Amino acid sequence: MTRLAGKVALITGGGTGIGRACAKMFAREGARVVLAGRKREPLEAAAREISSAGGEALAVVCDVTSRAQVEDAIRATVERFQGLTTVVNNAGTLLVGTAEETSDEDWARVMLTNLTGTFHVSRAALPELRRSGAGAIINIASVLGLVAMKQRAAYSASKGGVVALSKSMALDHAAEGVRVNCICPAIVETELVRGLFAHQPDPDAALRARLATLPLGRLGKPEDVAHMAVYLASEESSWLTGAALPLDGGLTAY
Repeated sequence: MTRLAGKVALITGGGTGIGRACAKMFAREGARVVLAGRKREPLEAAAREISSAGGEALAVVCDVTSRAQVEDAIRATVERFQGLTTVVNNAGTLLVGTAEETSDEDWARVMLTNLTGTFHVSRAALPELRRSGAGAIINIASVLGLVAMKQRAAYSASKGGVVALSKSMALDHAAEGVRVNCICPAIVETELVRGLFAHQPDPDAALRARLATLPLGRLGKPEDVAHMAVYLASEESSWLTGAALPLDGGLTAY
């Protein structure tokens, strides 16, 4: 028996990086998956890959900053798979800068995507998760929602908000059979992160400096996050809610 048999999972930011890895691993474990994101092409490519491997997947264009698009995505999920048991709130954006360097527009954009987007999806999904009797929300926060780093003022604030929102929802909905947890990764090797290093004056030196902060000596992989997400979606974690789990190569052990 696969670990997620009978589950229906909506995964935001599902076309690339962590979201795509989660979608593929959830499908391998027996879940039917809906990949949501802003760009149709990578979503459909990922859905085809899952389908060709014998899984069931649906691609839905959805910007999590739009309440209407989020509600449409939930409806499409329920229409296709007759329910929803699991949400992975992975869609997010990064901003480098101190508070002084952050414009009002950039602050609003980061908060709207990372925090309000998580709120939009969770709120819209809750009636279906409650109806399932064993719902799970898995929020992809960040280790920078637990500790700070220079030049990440808006990003850290938004991810700290995701951690607090997760704990609040966990308390509010525990009696309804809905569990809410969040994963707090350190730096994960995704397209976004590769681009961040590529724009440094000396990309190799910047990478070495970042690796020096990680006791395990490597960047995270999208699959590292996906493995933890599968656990949080499965019955193996049925007594776990309200947790903010560092997945950080040992960074917060200092």
